[in-house]
Amino acid sequence: MGFEPPQRLVRALGESYGDTAAGDWLAGLPALTEQALAATGRAPVVERVAAPGGRSSLVLLVRGADGTPAALKLAPSGAAPGLEAAALAHWNGWGAVRLLDPADGGRPVAGALLLERLHPEMSLRSLPEAKALLEAAGTVRRLWVEPPAGHGFETVTERTGRRVDAMRASAASDPALEPLVTAALAARDELVAGSPETLLLHGNFRQSKVLAGERAPWLTVGPEPLVGERAYDLARLVRDRVEDLIASPAGATTARRRVKKLADSLDVDQERLHGWTLFRAVESGTRALAAGRRQEGEVTLEFAGWL
Repeated sequence: MGFEPPQRLVRALGESYGDTAAGDWLAGLPALTEQALAATGRAPVVERVAAPGGRSSLVLLVRGADGTPAALKLAPSGAAPGLEAAALAHWNGWGAVRLLDPADGGRPVAGALLLERLHPEMSLRSLPEAKALLEAAGTVRRLWVEPPAGHGFETVTERTGRRVDAMRASAASDPALEPLVTAALAARDELVAGSPETLLLHGNFRQSKVLAGERAPWLTVGPEPLVGERAYDLARLVRDRVEDLIASPAGATTARRRVKKLADSLDVDQERLHGWTLFRAVESGTRALAAGRRQEGEVTLEFAGWL
């Protein structure tokens, strides 16, 4: 294969799928890479691995025989690369990285996506906070469109429902978490009972998922698509740079101000954004604790407590 997957990815795959399943997928990477490269029909050459990369896939920066740069993304089936491809195809480059078609009769390979090359070293996190939030808001609003007919995306209700038992288990094992978990689950129950929209959502939108591009200043990557209301999609963005918020004496005030500012700028109901921000923070925090990422979990739950 000629390269090593980033250790961040190796650890994250172990947490998500277990060491055995993760090891099996990693062991199959050389063959998957060769198949995916051959299937592009572009005779690409691998330049380097995008590092530190993400937690769910390996991204190779490649260049075709004609010199055209691209990115080859390889992901296990649990990351649902087929659904990611469907969402990217539906957006067709509008606010998101463009999915490239194989050339010269090439055929897609399951678990592999050929994408336009962006600048992985330059995300919105490289900008000052106010500017980053402004650009993020302008990017994510482009993604909120009607889903394609006959789509296979899950709903916000379905995705969040799969997290409920694990959250309750966390509260049962640590009674100190019980008030936050109870509040988060109560917020979810109220929100899913009256969801006002069914739009295509990114699913994991935050500043690090927006990269600099050539045909547009900023384009989003790495969707975990689903359908539902915009407030759910915006909720993860509220807690971006959470470590900076925690370190600031005005962190709690700033967090609440963000909810209002983002809701106002994107015409999203403030109370619904507040509720989904609470739920997603508690869910992420308890999941991090369960995976042994204690510092991440504690910081995220402290943020949730401010809400």
